[in-house]
Amino acid sequence: MKHADIGDSGSWQELARNPAAAVLVMVAVLLVLVQPSVGWEPTGVRLVTNKGIDALPYPLRSFFEAHRYEIATLASDPSRWEEAHRKQPYHGYIRLDAYGEFPFAELPRRYEGAQRKYGHQRLTQRGTLPWQIGLYSLRLQEALQAGDTERIVQQAALLAHYVAEAHDPFNTTKNFDGSRTGQVGVDARYARSLVERYQMFFIIRPGGAFKIADPTEYAFGMVLEAYSWVDNILLADSRARAEQPDYNDAYYDTFYDQAGAILIHQLTSASQNIGSYWYTAWVNAGSPTLPR
Repeated sequence: MKHADIGDSGSWQELARNPAAAVLVMVAVLLVLVQPSVGWEPTGVRLVTNKGIDALPYPLRSFFEAHRYEIATLASDPSRWEEAHRKQPYHGYIRLDAYGEFPFAELPRRYEGAQRKYGHQRLTQRGTLPWQIGLYSLRLQEALQAGDTERIVQQAALLAHYVAEAHDPFNTTKNFDGSRTGQVGVDARYARSLVERYQMFFIIRPGGAFKIADPTEYAFGMVLEAYSWVDNILLADSRARAEQPDYNDAYYDTFYDQAGAILIHQLTSASQNIGSYWYTAWVNAGSPTLPR
């Protein structure tokens, strides 16, 4: 079964016949391209992907153990993805606060309903991360049903990447780089610098993988939880900066002291959820015996 990426709709032939529509699409594309997509850097994605494998039960874990390096490498490096699966910026985030107040009840959780309400272009501009997770969960299920080792590894890695992205608070807000609060670069300081500086001190012990009833609905729960930490991280960054003239070692020590618990919580949650999405796809596929 062939799937189109979430957000792929319409036809270029129709746009060619409608110049006004073509202009609108180009504006939407430009709005997407100017939005940076930092998210977890490769170190963080590799970490939670490996921990996700540790959360799996046997016999499923045996397959993932045998392909641990391939899956973790592919998940943490989108430049290795095949063209058909190449990451688009809007797949890796959702600007929840563009939809009113927490818990953003006005945003339909089903893509079809959201598209009817807001239109394809606006949804693309604001990001499609939870729906993308639902899509890749289905793709992994189909790869498992087919027993195709290469496809299983590929889809497991892509799914892990997007589940990891859903746990970065700055992938869920319009203030994705801190510019709206005068804290430019706080996303990178949190998701990259803290991980690289303090990973040796992390104690990440995810619980066991579990069956997810609705992959898309659960993905919304993940991004909502991630969003709930944004203000805490911004406050921690502000306090750390107030005590230091620069982003030096003392700044990062203070930032980690105040935001490190959130970081470790999110990394641990991402690890368990990655394993749970893999496990769910396997169960939904009929718990097949996998090739080695």
